[in-house]
Amino acid sequence: MTTRKALAERNDHALLQAARDVLAEDGAHASVAAIAARAGVGIGSLYRRYKTKEELFQRLSLLSLEHWNDVAEQGLASPDPWAGLASFVQGCVEFGQGSLAPVAGTIEVTQEMSVKARLGDELLERLIRRAHEAGVLRTDVAAVDISLLIEQLGRSPMIDQLRKQGRDDLLPAATEARRRLITIVLDGLRPGPVPLPGSPPGEELFTGRWSH
Repeated sequence: MTTRKALAERNDHALLQAARDVLAEDGAHASVAAIAARAGVGIGSLYRRYKTKEELFQRLSLLSLEHWNDVAEQGLASPDPWAGLASFVQGCVEFGQGSLAPVAGTIEVTQEMSVKARLGDELLERLIRRAHEAGVLRTDVAAVDISLLIEQLGRSPMIDQLRKQGRDDLLPAATEARRRLITIVLDGLRPGPVPLPGSPPGEELFTGRWSH
């Protein structure tokens, strides 16, 4: 790999991570200038790689969908239905899967995004069906419950705040506390005596927001 190509790849990785971080803090109003500054590159470099902010967010969304599908397939490869589902949820949460929720409805969903999203839905349904059949997942939990759960846990206001404050000394403890919370929530997915309130949320609650 040439030095120039390696530098371009490092800059692209930095831009994508910066965009994810700024989105977590500022939502859909995240500015190109803030993203470039967080990545340590000039705005010109950003626009050479991504012609528009929408194109950058579409790329982030595509990578997020690919990660979702990868960890779902890994979960299905586990012989233990509960371990497979739990590892899927944890893998998505730790990746920060929910950080892209603020851009829902603000960007055009490309054909490639739609295809990968449909595959992701199918994989999640298989994970849930397998867990239900094994009796390790409460029967009133639906796919959208899991998707919304991942979105809610995918952001950690405490960790975001500490990073913004530059409190690297507290980040390990905050990360450990987050892992504990994830484990507590996962345990709540197991069969229990208390029924969930209301009816399972409909698919439109999760995907309807992406209509542009």
